[in-house]
Amino acid sequence: METLFVALVAYAVYAVMSWIAYFALVAMRDTAVLSPAVIRTLVSVASILATGPTIAVLWVATRMAGRDFAEYLALNWPNRNELLLAFAVMGVLIAVQFAVWPYESSINSPFVAGGVGGLFVLLVGGCLAGPIMEEFVFRGFMFRGWSESSLGPIGAIVLTSALFGIYHTQYDWLVRLWIFLVGLALCFFRWRSNSTWLTVVAHSAVNIFLLFIAGPYV
Repeated sequence: METLFVALVAYAVYAVMSWIAYFALVAMRDTAVLSPAVIRTLVSVASILATGPTIAVLWVATRMAGRDFAEYLALNWPNRNELLLAFAVMGVLIAVQFAVWPYESSINSPFVAGGVGGLFVLLVGGCLAGPIMEEFVFRGFMFRGWSESSLGPIGAIVLTSALFGIYHTQYDWLVRLWIFLVGLALCFFRWRSNSTWLTVVAHSAVNIFLLFIAGPYV
């Protein structure tokens, strides 16, 4: 119960801080008319700014429970074999995604960046800050808490992965099913390696690959 409560607080902080940051950035603009590229960039900047406060919620919760933050979230660096296995499994899952849902290039890309600066912000937000925040919350905090409950590691893997899929509300249910499968793999890596950094790297690699095939960006 405490794990779910803290996760919900962290999610609320992320949502609220993202909106506050976004509207503050919009208010700082000289023009009231924003292009899709500018909006996309501002959303990315807002998500980056909201990552710190979200992780701070997890830090406060672990410290209040008398636990070490790095130990509780398993912030240990993985070894080479663990990284290679994670990349291989993520590659298989991406291949499955493309086999079931073939990629079709579109001029209406949701990742319009408008230039090099916008693309850099998009990369930092979607491929660095986003994976760190999500992995700290899901595979770091939630998995650890539920794996030590009556659910055990297997129950924690399934529940955490299901919520991870549901969390991505911007996608349809078929894509969320694929995200659930990715979540299962990431949770398994987290369990066997005792490393949340491993899941951060694997998650980031997937996002980088998917982002670079999802253009155009200008």
